[in-house]
Amino acid sequence: MSEMAPTDPEGVDGVRMTWNLWPRTKVEASKCVIPLAATIALLRPHPDIPPTLPYAPLCCKTCSSVLNPFSRVDFTAKIWICPFCFNRNHFPPHYAQISETNLPAELYPQYTTLQYQLNNNNINPNFTHSPVFLFLLDACVIAEELHFLKSALRRALGLLPDNALVGFVSFGTQVQVHELGFSDISKVYVFRGSKDISNDQILEQLGLTAARRAYTKGGTIAQAQPPSAAVTRFLLPASDCEYTLNSVLDELQTDQWPVSIGKRPARCTGVALSVVTGLLGACNPGTGARIIALVGGPCTEGPGSIVSKDLSDPVRSHKDLDKDAAPYFKKAVKFYEGLAKQLVIQGHVLDLFASALDQVCWSSRIKVAVEKTGGLVVLSESFGHSVFKDSFKRVFEDGEQSLGLCFKWVFISIFYNQGPKRRGGGLASTIEGYASTLLVCGFIFDSINAFSLFKKAFTQKGNIFYLQELVQGFDQETAAVVMARLASIKMETEEAFDATRWLDRLLIRLCSKFGDYRKDDPSSFTLNPSFSLFPQFMFNLRRSQFVQAFAQLLQAPQDDAQIIIKERFPVPRLVVCDQHGSQA
Repeated sequence: MSEMAPTDPEGVDGVRMTWNLWPRTKVEASKCVIPLAATIALLRPHPDIPPTLPYAPLCCKTCSSVLNPFSRVDFTAKIWICPFCFNRNHFPPHYAQISETNLPAELYPQYTTLQYQLNNNNINPNFTHSPVFLFLLDACVIAEELHFLKSALRRALGLLPDNALVGFVSFGTQVQVHELGFSDISKVYVFRGSKDISNDQILEQLGLTAARRAYTKGGTIAQAQPPSAAVTRFLLPASDCEYTLNSVLDELQTDQWPVSIGKRPARCTGVALSVVTGLLGACNPGTGARIIALVGGPCTEGPGSIVSKDLSDPVRSHKDLDKDAAPYFKKAVKFYEGLAKQLVIQGHVLDLFASALDQVCWSSRIKVAVEKTGGLVVLSESFGHSVFKDSFKRVFEDGEQSLGLCFKWVFISIFYNQGPKRRGGGLASTIEGYASTLLVCGFIFDSINAFSLFKKAFTQKGNIFYLQELVQGFDQETAAVVMARLASIKMETEEAFDATRWLDRLLIRLCSKFGDYRKDDPSSFTLNPSFSLFPQFMFNLRRSQFVQAFAQLLQAPQDDAQIIIKERFPVPRLVVCDQHGSQA
């Protein structure tokens, strides 16, 4: 056993369940009040996890679940039986030496969590393991903000590993792709910001037609071996392009197109994102890359626009969305959804750093592209503010402060397939979100087939739901996390959702189901210790206040805040307020 096992409730797998007993039917699951769900801590280091396996996982040809310790194996016939759909699968030739005394890591009982190194033979081997950072900078900002951005980029460049590939694109009324491989003079490719540009047009204008991507019908890369010249023109190792990029930053000025009084600057964020997505798709397909977008305001030009250039036309609020009074919203969402799909196919991540708190709702349009690629979002008052500067630095830092970001990272579970339901019953066909940098994922099980399949699969591992044992299997900390996330999702997706009332009803249902009390006698109510903390978690979620010894009450929040600040990303701003003071 690991030394951290006794104090680590998540164990080797980093998995915690709201209920540690499985319901037999969907009806029984609904009676639990709190849904059957799991939280999985991804990218979590653990001493008992074996080294990364240098090959792809072996998947069931029927339901796409992977070979795992719960699979039954016929060593003589070289066949393994899927524990979910019971399909018989033949081992491939490289498993020919498998036997009861010569097991692959996937079949070791203690290796319920594994990491695989997925190699694509079609990718240029010189760049497979080089992280790629393509910086997208908004020039439609005032001179002071542009100075802050330049300083942040220079610091980031100094923190990058020497083998990291770097690209740079600036935008305003137009998009400028800077060719870092041409150091003699500044060479820039310009795209109009008012016009939608196809991938073919982007590749043709950049001279990358020969590196055009080829995809299969399933949306994966079939062949992608771009010539090295295409990469070295726009993406160079940090150590090779530091001087050139610093020279470009020295010459870079705020957007020179005039802005009339009472108008917003023409900012073509959508076109800029399309260009960098197409560029990475041609130069670096199928390998890990991050687009780091530094944006100072809403998109007002071309596809992806969310507001007009007239300052008298405000950015739409949630009330406007409810009344269908946001003319730009639907087109913008559709545009960014298409962008997100392309980024996912390419395996690339979009990070967003913005300084537009007065127009923060504009980020909800781009959110789909950030979320589905597992990117980061940091909003601050200014690019000179510590929230931006410290958070931006943390992205590139190594050591204890490192965020542990990964590139081209995919979560594969023995529970799920990401394709359509097939014969034999795949467990999930509607999983959304493509983990590239996510640290914790949550899964809520809500499938008719799931309960019967899990019942068969976990006979060896977990317990099936029994009412008298259900209470002891409740994980109130995990339940609080799941319900908080579920409430936030409902607030975003359901119109007129009252989160406070929903949480109140849920807590009442839970207490009436599992509490012990006499009718019409409130003082008789008692709750099992397994549920003792959950009501407090829910009240805290509702921002209820608790009564404490007064001195501790004043000091405890400040102590807690300092602990949270050290662990939180983005790095938050702490303001200590006194009643009737200016900050209050």
